Amino acid sequence: MQFGASTFIWASPFSNDTLDLIDKVAGLGFDLVEVCVEDPATIDAAAIRKRCEAAGIGATVCGAFGPDRDMSADDPAVRDNAKAYVRKCIDLAEALGAASVVGPMYSAVGRTRMAEPAERKAQRTLAADIIREVALYAAGKNVSLGIEPLNRFETDLINTVDQGIGLLDEIGEENVGLLLDTFHMNIEEKDLPKAIRTAAGRITEFHACSSDRGTPGEDHLDWAGIVQALAEGGYDGPVVIEAFTPKIKEIARAVSIWRPLSESEDALAGDGLAHLKRVFA
Repeated sequence: MQFGASTFIWASPFSNDTLDLIDKVAGLGFDLVEVCVEDPATIDAAAIRKRCEAAGIGATVCGAFGPDRDMSADDPAVRDNAKAYVRKCIDLAEALGAASVVGPMYSAVGRTRMAEPAERKAQRTLAADIIREVALYAAGKNVSLGIEPLNRFETDLINTVDQGIGLLDEIGEENVGLLLDTFHMNIEEKDLPKAIRTAAGRITEFHACSSDRGTPGEDHLDWAGIVQALAEGGYDGPVVIEAFTPKIKEIARAVSIWRPLSESEDALAGDGLAHLKRVFA
């Protein structure tokens, strides 16, 4: 099992100006840094890889999907832009030696509407067609994709493991799985360990997050049950802490963080890692 920390915990957007985060993540004891790609123009793959190699840690890649990167949009230009963006993320993963690109790539975060079933099905099909195409591109670079179900306040399209599996089946590519996030699952799943068991064999990455987006372990989640369900399903991929700093107003507003969730970003990451190492041991 490899434990990772998202660059979103400390910075937005990630760039050469924040490369020191790689040393911080390594110093806290993590095995991986999750590079969050808001603006591909700020991402220097060679510089990131050099710092990761010097720090002795690996990397994963997470996408950020706003209104102009919506694979289920009616506008084909928006869909094409989303496809081009994910291809850039795949290229970054290859350059970093990262195994996967993850995120809610099927739609724009925050897009919610009262769509009729036929309209919703058409949305999923638009997304599935593009994800299938970029999955073939990723396969040629030995990169997997992880699709993240989000809670109902952040998307109207894929909220649960069952819905995520339905999308995977429609895509039909072996290198596409799920990114499961305990923050979203806590809102949408009736039984987290049961949902994890349902996804067994189809989990690309796992976000181990607190129920309030704060420090993992300082919450009401059934961590013993979560760990057991992952073990029963044979999962041994990345376990990443994703949180967001309230110091960056734009991202705090986007994810509804209205108060500090920990003493500091370093404390959230360090204490969260200590908790994960205990429960996964």
